Amino acid sequence: MAFEPVDPDAVLVSMEDANQVLSTFSRHGFRLDGADWPSVTHYVEGMKFDDGELRERIRAADHPKTAQRLARRHRRRARRDWDDVREVYMTRGVYTKCRAHAEVGAALVDTADRKIIETSQYDYYWGCGRDTRGLNTYGKVLMNVRARLLAEASSAGE
Repeated sequence: MAFEPVDPDAVLVSMEDANQVLSTFSRHGFRLDGADWPSVTHYVEGMKFDDGELRERIRAADHPKTAQRLARRHRRRARRDWDDVREVYMTRGVYTKCRAHAEVGAALVDTADRKIIETSQYDYYWGCGRDTRGLNTYGKVLMNVRARLLAEASSAGE
């Protein structure tokens, strides 16, 4: 079954497509919270844990998928408040990546006022899910960061 977005003008993004600059897997590293992170996925997965050693192992993972698997393997050790703060950490990672890499920020701003949909068929929190009724939280994060970048550009131009 092919994915059909509700909005035909929507921008479709896959968090796991390392070749897509708006993906959390893309290798656009940045410095945040005292460490250099190779990708947004590394950062978000690492921030799930208070354990500095585990966080470092996730940060040093050779691929975003490896970082994800390592975090999943230790999910019982995740911060108790993770569900409450995960969107904040995703937003911080995406925003910092956009500020560190002008081409990423420009690609996000170039989506104009179009809706952004994360196309995961299996993730109903970050993505749209198989039936497109998921929360699309990652798409919302991207749109919020885009609005912030546009507001900053507007106030800088005044």
